[in-house]
Parts: sequence; C-alpha cells; structure tokens
Amino acid sequence: MLYAFGFERIGVVVSDLYFVDPDPEPGQESPERGVRLELRLLERGELKGDIYSARPIAIDRPLWRVDLLESVDSAPGSFDRTHHHPNFRGWNPGSRVFVKELSADPVQWLTGKLSDVAALLEEIGLSPEEIAPTDPADLHAAVPQIVDAVGRLLDGVHAGQLAVAPGDEPVSSARVSWL
Repeated sequence: MLYAFGFERIGVVVSDLYFVDPDPEPGQESPERGVRLELRLLERGELKGDIYSARPIAIDRPLWRVDLLESVDSAPGSFDRTHHHPNFRGWNPGSRVFVKELSADPVQWLTGKLSDVAALLEEIGLSPEEIAPTDPADLHAAVPQIVDAVGRLLDGVHAGQLAVAPGDEPVSSARVSWL
C-alpha cells in the first residue's frame, strides 16, 4: 500500500516494504519487513491537453528516508532493523544510521522529525530556496495524517497482511511494494 502526501515542492510517501538485502551486514541476513517513509521533491509537469487537463505530478528525487523495519525472524514490533538515511547521493541512500530513540519508539521519533521541518531540512542539507515557502508549514500541519498512515501500515505489517514475502500475499489482496 502506498500513501502520498504532496505539498508545493516536497512530498512524503509511505508504504509497506518487504526487503531482502543482497549484501547484508553480519547478523542481518534475514529478510526485513516494515514501513518506509521518504521525503521527496515533487515535480509538476506541463499540461498534456487543454487547460482542463490533469497536470502530471512526479514524485521525484528522494531527500531523506526512514525505514521502520524488523527482521522477519523477530516478533512483530521488535523494530530491530529500524534506521534512517539522513542523506542521499542522487537516488542512492547513504549508509543506514541506527538511533536508539528511533528503535525504542519509532512513531514518536518520526513525529518529532517531521514536526520540526526547518531542522530536518538543515540536517539533510536542503536549501530553503529549493522548496516553496509554504511547504514547511503545510508539512507540519499534515504530520497527524502522515503518522496515522504510518500507524495503519504498521498495524497491517504486524497482522501479517502487509509487507509479506513475494508469493505469500493474502488471497484477498495482491501486493506490490512501491518504494
């Protein structure tokens, strides 16, 4: 499942994720499941038809990522693989950064990060000129809805309905991991 929250120049995408690392660190060989949230730039395209046509909107370059992951071998809610990527090199994330507070209470940590947009943008090195002046306030106002979506996805992951291995999808819903 994918949720997208768009503002003028930045957006937040949140989805469930089942991930098998092709080159895992020692002790992290098992697949991971959970929820991924990314802060992204949005690109608005030119109209493709007349003045009433829909405008293309691309969810573009990633800026920051949080992976609320746990190994599939662990109990739901362990968050033993939870980390974030405070920077990207183009489309590739930097190294995983494990933070004790993030693993202890992922939703609270995420809420704090998203609630202080100015500090988050400074942390990731994004110039305020790269986004619309209204984006920080608009993102801050949407934090309750974003966190609610994260919580619903986590509930689905912990219930075994989301972030399942390919081929293990519940009969009632085919799964595609978007991020």
